[in-house]
This record gives sequence, structure tokens and C-alpha cells, in this order.
Amino acid sequence: MKKCPPDIILYVDRIDTLRQDENSLSLLRGITSVLGLSIWTKTIITLTHSAAGPPEGPSGSVMSYEMAVTHRTHAIQQSIRQATNDPRIENTVALVENHHLCRRNTEGEKVLPNGLIWRHLLLLLCYSLKMVGEIESLSTRRASSASLFGRYLQAPPLPYFLSSLLQSREHPRCANDQNLESVESDVDLDELLNEGQGDGEEDYDQLPPFKPLSKAQIAKLSKEQQKLYFDEYDYRIELLQKKQLKEQLRRFKEMKKREGNNHDVPANDDHPDDEYEMDRSPMPDWALPSSFDSDDPVYRYRCLESTPNLLVRAVTNPDGWDHDCGFDGVSLQHSIEVANKFPASLWVQVNKDKREFTIHLDSSLSAKHGDYGSTLAGFDIQTMMDQLAYTLRGETKLKNFKRNITTGGLSMTFLGNTMVTGAKFEDKLSVGNRLTLVANTGAVSMKGDTAYGMNMEATLREKNYPVGQGLATLGASLVSWRKGWTMSANLDSQFSVGRTSNVAVHVDVNNKLTGRVSIKANTSEQLKIAILGICSAIMYLWNRMHPGADPDSE
Repeated sequence: MKKCPPDIILYVDRIDTLRQDENSLSLLRGITSVLGLSIWTKTIITLTHSAAGPPEGPSGSVMSYEMAVTHRTHAIQQSIRQATNDPRIENTVALVENHHLCRRNTEGEKVLPNGLIWRHLLLLLCYSLKMVGEIESLSTRRASSASLFGRYLQAPPLPYFLSSLLQSREHPRCANDQNLESVESDVDLDELLNEGQGDGEEDYDQLPPFKPLSKAQIAKLSKEQQKLYFDEYDYRIELLQKKQLKEQLRRFKEMKKREGNNHDVPANDDHPDDEYEMDRSPMPDWALPSSFDSDDPVYRYRCLESTPNLLVRAVTNPDGWDHDCGFDGVSLQHSIEVANKFPASLWVQVNKDKREFTIHLDSSLSAKHGDYGSTLAGFDIQTMMDQLAYTLRGETKLKNFKRNITTGGLSMTFLGNTMVTGAKFEDKLSVGNRLTLVANTGAVSMKGDTAYGMNMEATLREKNYPVGQGLATLGASLVSWRKGWTMSANLDSQFSVGRTSNVAVHVDVNNKLTGRVSIKANTSEQLKIAILGICSAIMYLWNRMHPGADPDSE
């Protein structure tokens, strides 16, 4: 049995025996002890004399054929469970009749009283059970090999580590540092402060008085008058935002001068509103799923966060049911200044469901070298291939000129007994305040295997940046690994359509001519909302009628 295990075992018994006595139970226990418990997974219960008439029941009336078969099958299966002490065993049953007077069909095949051709059914059960056994043995071997060698031999491919290495990371900043004055900023503050003075742009304080109209008053205007009114209104809003930005930058430059002279940070007593804004800030909105309605739980958690440097939120499951919160984790984000000199940030996300537990931690600490340099040290933990991967990374950014930033970095990832090392170099060049060019290259290595990659990206912002947020980004990447290469290109654009609509477009394609195109539009006008809904319904119906045209089926 051990050297040549059988594929199928037939346990033969009579169907016309109504009782299972102790002798039958002792026989089953003896078979189990000699041949082993595993034989019952390959056993088919074969009941002979299946063409005999059904016996009488407890009431004295003749039982139906199906009832007799069910009663006898249940009795034998119950005896097997008692003999093996395994309630999960449930063997298949085959009915057999070899008597020469058994009823036959027109082709001469023996037919049981229930109309089944027992030879065909028995052969089908044998083949099916053999195939199930082969599939189970194959899956068991794969699972055992994965459990024994997976922790040491399996790891994500090197391009996965390469893409993580080449990502541009923002260095943590102190609370007093403005985004436009950081080492990573590609905007000239002096140019922003002097913007509009040489081209004759009006100042907000020099504009004549303007009285906003109500909706009823606007409705009485003609279309041409409404257009002129909204153009003037938007122009004044733009000038007001520029004025507020310039005032904020002037206050910041004055504060930097006082810090340099007095080596002390001035108090914010002159601007109590700024203190209130630092104490209370709106929590960021949750990302909407691709399909949502007014009952989506994303709208339930809009509130003010009293401590903006500490943010704790639940993590939603994107694959959950509709109208269900679907929480399966929690995330924590915290920022702090170590010794009032070294800003640090911490982000942790923990997910737990019935089958797996995952954790993702990103921590960074930066040190600023004047106004032209910054060094970052980071430690990451991530669940990868059913084990934890630990990453140590560091990089330094140098602002060579006002328009050029150079970055160099190293990383080490420890995954089980495997170490992945990487290095990268990045250069960022700004052309004016609108165009930014970024190029980076890097390599990662693991056990003598190396992958190389290069990214290039160009970003064009709208004319009134940073007040306006419209931009277009064109990027390309090239990855070389194991004598093969992969090239991809992507285009991202976000712009405004009219006063109440925004559109975001994303396009990516690779050298295998596969990719994705996504368009996201939002508006506050009811007519446009109805048009978007109709377009979505038409696209859904088209994909249902033409499955091959589904854009998600790549």
C-alpha cells in the first residue's frame, strides 16, 4: 500500500442488509488500522444486489427504492465515521447489479430500477475520484514547497524595488517653513512678489467697489451681462488670492530676517487668525470609489481636526459591499520636530481581516543645511510575501541654483535572508514658474541580479500658478532587467471647464501596446451632472452588449 498506493478502492457491501451490527463495525476498524486512515479518501462504497426489490419499512409497507438506497447509504457512512473517528468523511456511493435476470435497455446494458446504467456511473465515479486525488496531491506539493522554500527563495521582482526607489520623496519641514521656501521648491519668491508689477496688472486694493449679486438678481440679467459679471467676479477673486499669497510671503520673509538677527522666532500675537488655523484644520476628504452615490460613507466624516499634526483615520475596503462602511484597518499620521531642529513624520497603516494581517510603516527624519540643502533618513516596514520587509533609506538634496535641485540617495531592504541594495540620482530643473523638468536614474541589486531604470517627466502649470492648480504632466520610463526591457509613457492633466466643472485625464501605455485611459469629471451644475450620468449609463450598456470592448479587460 505504501510503495504502490491504489488510485481507487471499492468497499463492497449488500444493499439489502438493513442493520449494521458490531461485526461490521469491527471489520471497518480493522481495515482502518491495517490500511490506514487515508484509504477512505479514495474509497467508493459499492452496494451490490441493487436490482432487488425494496424491503418493508417499520410500518410494514414497502419502502420506495430511493428511500431504501438513502437509508442503507447513511448507515454505512455512519459506521465508517465511527470506525475512523472522523465526522468529515463522506464517501460516494455506486449501485451494482450482476444478476443475469437484471433488466436491460435496448443496447443490452443493465439498468437499475431508478433508470441508471450502473457500469457507466461506476466508471465515471472512478475517473472523477482519481482526478480529484491528483489535483489534491499536486496542490499539496506546491503548498509544501512554498512553505519550506518560499521564505528564503521567493521575493518580489527587482523592478518592484526599483520603482519604489525612484519615487520622489518630500522631506519633512518645520511648522514655520512655507512650502514655497523649502529646498524642494522650484518657485522664485522674489519673482512671485514682483509678479504683475511690470505688466500693468491691477492691484486688488485699487479696484473700484464691487457688490456681489444674489441668484435672483443674476437670473434677471441677460446672458451677455451674466458673462461680464462672472468674468469680473472671477478676476477679482484671482487678484484677492494673489494679494493674500503675497502678504503671507512678505510676513514669512520678515520672520526669516528676524530669526537671522535675533536667533529667536517672533510671536504670532499680531495674527491671531493664523494661530486659530494652526489649532483647527479641516480633515482631508476620503477618496471616492469609482462608483458611488449620495449614501457613500465618505461624506459622514467631514469635521475639523483639533490637532493637525496627528491624524487617525479608519481605512475603508474598496472591495466591500455598497452602502457599507467596510472598515478593515486604521491609519495614523503624525509629525513632530525633534529638538526643534529636525522635522520628522510617521505614517502607519494596519489592515486585518479573517485571513491576513498587514502593516505598512513609513518614517522619515530630515535635517536642513541652510536654504540650499536637506538630508533625509527613513525607515520603512511593509508586509511582503507573507513576511516583513525592512527598508533603510537616505538621500540628500542640494539646491545648486535657484532653478536646479540635485538629489542622490541609497537604500537597503531586508526581506528574510535576502538583502536588496539600491542607489539613485535625480535632477530637477525649473524653467520659469510654469515648466518643470525632472529626470532620475537608479539601479537595485539582489544576489548578483541587477535591474536598471530611468524616468523623465515634464510638468506644465497654468499661467497664474500657484493660484491656479491646472497642470499637465508628460512622463516616460525605461526599465532593463534580465536582458529584457520595458518602456512606458503616461499623461496626466487636470483643468477647469467653465466656472463649475473640473476634468482630470490619465493615459498610460507601454511597449506591449497595453494601457489605460481614465477620465474623471466633476461639476456642480445639474444639467452637466445629468449629462455625465447619461454618458456613464450608455457606456455601461455598451460594455454589457460588447464584452470585448470593456476597457478594463486588458
